[in-house]
Amino acid sequence: MDDLVLWEDDALLVVNKPAGMLVIPGGFDRSTPLVKVLRERFGNLWVVHRLDRDTSGVLVFARTAHAHRALNTQFQERQVAKVYHALVCGDPPWTARTVSLPLRPNGDRRHRTVVDHERGKPARTRFRVLERFVGYTLVAAMPESGRRHQIRVHLAALKLPIVADALYGAPATDETISLRRIALHAFSLSLRHPSEGTTMTFEAPYPTDMASALEQLRGQRGNARQAERKRF
Repeated sequence: MDDLVLWEDDALLVVNKPAGMLVIPGGFDRSTPLVKVLRERFGNLWVVHRLDRDTSGVLVFARTAHAHRALNTQFQERQVAKVYHALVCGDPPWTARTVSLPLRPNGDRRHRTVVDHERGKPARTRFRVLERFVGYTLVAAMPESGRRHQIRVHLAALKLPIVADALYGAPATDETISLRRIALHAFSLSLRHPSEGTTMTFEAPYPTDMASALEQLRGQRGNARQAERKRF
């Protein structure tokens, strides 16, 4: 458990959430949520924000009621800067792009979040290309609002679904890379410390599965370049 901890003090616990774990108990899912595991080790914790089950990366918990209130205010007033890294299917013709599309949760029979210009709530995400591969691109996503599945839906609207995100249009199986969960990682988060007021930035290294997929794609890119050179 200690290898997941990014920061710990009297007010905060910041961890690198593993993919495949719920943050809190959910519905009929009987698997042990991350908050229960952490409470056994660190005592009482307050949930400040969440990540989807298959999303890995920076997750912040409050350790006091005061810290919980202060952090909730920052999240509600959009004073927290979040950066996600997503591996997407496709090669965008841009290096930076901002998407402003209103979103409505549970908008269809599959309970997906959908773009809805009439009943959706405002949602805005900034994207930047980090690295291009053969058929894939690693992008940074900076959401300026906190709608459910916001990054996933905005990327799907750009025809760039996240790898393994079959719910929003990615191929159900992809033999090119050995990544079997949604390739979305909460890379960094910046906020003001609830007690001291100083701005702090936390970064989470990639988990093994995502790091391996990127190395695999870099190798394929190198092989493609060698093949191209041989043609001439």
